Amino acid sequence: MDRTLVPVQELHDAPLAPLTTFRLGGPATRLVAATTDDEVVATVREADASGTPLLIIGGGSNLVIGDKGFDGTALRIATSGFALDGTRLELAAGETWTDAVARTVEAGLGGIECLAGIPGSAGATPIQNVGAYGQEVSTTITEVVAYDRRSGETVVLPNAACGFSYRNSRFKQEPDRYVVLRVRFELEDADGLSAPVKYAETARALGIEVGDRVPAAAARETVLALRAGKGMVLDADDHDTWSAGSFFTNPILTAAEYETFLARVRDRLGDGVAPPAYPAGDGHTKTSAAWLIDKAGFTKGYGSGPARISTKHTLALTNRGQATTEDLLALAREVVDGVRDAFGVTLVNEPVTVGVSL
Repeated sequence: MDRTLVPVQELHDAPLAPLTTFRLGGPATRLVAATTDDEVVATVREADASGTPLLIIGGGSNLVIGDKGFDGTALRIATSGFALDGTRLELAAGETWTDAVARTVEAGLGGIECLAGIPGSAGATPIQNVGAYGQEVSTTITEVVAYDRRSGETVVLPNAACGFSYRNSRFKQEPDRYVVLRVRFELEDADGLSAPVKYAETARALGIEVGDRVPAAAARETVLALRAGKGMVLDADDHDTWSAGSFFTNPILTAAEYETFLARVRDRLGDGVAPPAYPAGDGHTKTSAAWLIDKAGFTKGYGSGPARISTKHTLALTNRGQATTEDLLALAREVVDGVRDAFGVTLVNEPVTVGVSL
């Protein structure tokens, strides 16, 4: 037997809920944990050759798995690897993202310090073009090493080939083609200082102006505190963190859509209320999903069942401990319908759904 095809760990009828931050979802027919790139590739090739459905799981922070589970092979990427050479960083896909951020800050490097506290694995960051508090990984990623299921080869995709946009990428657009193995970054060596702080809330908390630099460690600690205050730092004892973080992306509207939206805001809330608005390029405007949800009547803690809106942040839908995936989806649909009815804007879920849809 070719031992390279034997996974380190294999379970059958394996619960998937413990592998997600929602703690929701039914079992997988088969669960494989791969600790090396070769094991990842071998498992993917085996599934593809046999026509077996394949679900890739990293940190599980962006997954909504149906109550019936997954009929196929679930591949948990548990690879490790943190290599820092000057300002160049390479992370294995299975590395815990927030731990990697901490290590770069300890090394005196800037560029990803405001992405501290984001749950999940390094391999997921280019897929979603993960971003928060004025930073996105697309600004520091130089290359992504991935297995291309179409060609059957491992490829290296430079930043320009990754198709990065707001919470989007080539990897997200072609979810059944690429399996991320490693991510490479170019960070900043500014004598221990952060990248210029771009987010107004972070700047206020630090007592600086937008565009200023601070010690990278101070920026990281401030972001962690801000995230914790919104229930966005994982804590097993806090059901507000039994979530996928932000459940909806911020809507980006065309000029015509934005004018229609403003008219709906005036009709509902009066002439003196202005919604958050940020330029989004090419005549588009980004507004706040959290604001829309709140103003549509879904305030913090909304809900009476086992799935509710977080008591700390309206953008997080949470499992209060006994929820099912259907409970969560019912709440999500209620929010989507309510915001659409109130403002004519359709919210889009950020987490990936498996076996279910809104």
